[in-house]
Amino acid sequence: MNNREKAPVMNATDIERAVNRLAHEIIERNQGTSNLALVGIRRRGVPLADRLAQCISEREKSQVPVGYLDINLYRDDLSTVATQPVIQKTEINFSISDKVIVLVDDVLYTGRTIRAAMDALIDFGRPRGIQLCVLIDRGLRELPIEANFTGKYIQTKEDETVEVRVREIDQMDCVLLVEKKSC
Repeated sequence: MNNREKAPVMNATDIERAVNRLAHEIIERNQGTSNLALVGIRRRGVPLADRLAQCISEREKSQVPVGYLDINLYRDDLSTVATQPVIQKTEINFSISDKVIVLVDDVLYTGRTIRAAMDALIDFGRPRGIQLCVLIDRGLRELPIEANFTGKYIQTKEDETVEVRVREIDQMDCVLLVEKKSC
């Protein structure tokens, strides 16, 4: 299968603006940072969570705990994703009990990743609440899951993919709409 870039959806400046706005919305909705923590879903949710935490810290002059969550073993489609899934480290070095946890991911699509993330998160304790922050919501949900905070909504088709690239992993910041093309 060949993928063909269709159009850039966001550039580095757009992503920076979206992250700043999302940080402000998180602070506003939660009336500050008391009992707030961010948990980035591996892979690209991690640098986005770190960026949000930095913005929140600069605005509120207080640190927000940040954790990283690997959801591979919680996926309901694990057998279709890979025969040998790469399991990465989950790092949540704080109690999530009685905290408002903001799950951070790059793209919200079917909702299955978020369902798996919530299952994984509950293994660490009982948060007061879970909110969802995504850079891109591309629609086409299979589960009744919606984001509380969204950087950008993109109307997509089944034969399209949204690729988020972040400098911490990909050496550049951008969001691309990619058309899947059969060979």
